[in-house]
Amino acid sequence: MTARSAVLFDFGGVLTTSLAEGFEELGRELTGDPGLLRRLLTQDKESSALLVAHEKGLIGQREFEDGLAARLRTQGAVIEGPGLVDRMMGGLKPDEEMVALVAKVRAHGLRVGLLSNSLGDNCYAGFDLPALFDAVTISGEIGVRKPSRRAYAIACERLGVAPEQTVMVDDLEQNITGAARIGIAGIVHRDAATTSAELGRLLGPSGRM
Repeated sequence: MTARSAVLFDFGGVLTTSLAEGFEELGRELTGDPGLLRRLLTQDKESSALLVAHEKGLIGQREFEDGLAARLRTQGAVIEGPGLVDRMMGGLKPDEEMVALVAKVRAHGLRVGLLSNSLGDNCYAGFDLPALFDAVTISGEIGVRKPSRRAYAIACERLGVAPEQTVMVDDLEQNITGAARIGIAGIVHRDAATTSAELGRLLGPSGRM
């Protein structure tokens, strides 16, 4: 296997603590059902359409919040739209080990980029993305989202590398599957130590962490 020479990192759940856990906590708070938000966003047609439109930049945070709050109310939640995204993202904190890993990969002379599906107007607050990455690709700015092939292609173009040279680190398996469709190797992120070891394998001697 040819060693890869560049890495694309996801944001929520990779550079931060688990987004899924935050969704579960809000579900418990609203109705006692930790799976409520995930189920709506993945299985409810109206909710998933709102998320896709928001991540593509077709609707803003307020329209997304109002629409999702309406769907939550059909499930018994007592909630209004304003502030909903902040509540969804409220438990997220930087994963300092992963932030350090990005810096280590870059210090080895490898290209590093961010490829993220955006959620809300301020989800990247507190992160100096231009300082961390050689290139930043945000779904709401380019009009396509993972797992679209075009999202990965744009991220590689911005990073100046071919997909076959690249590794994608993401906490969602469907996004790794999407990346593989254009030749990008993938790591389903669970913790910093495991991801570091997998990167060392895929990047070869120049990427040993």
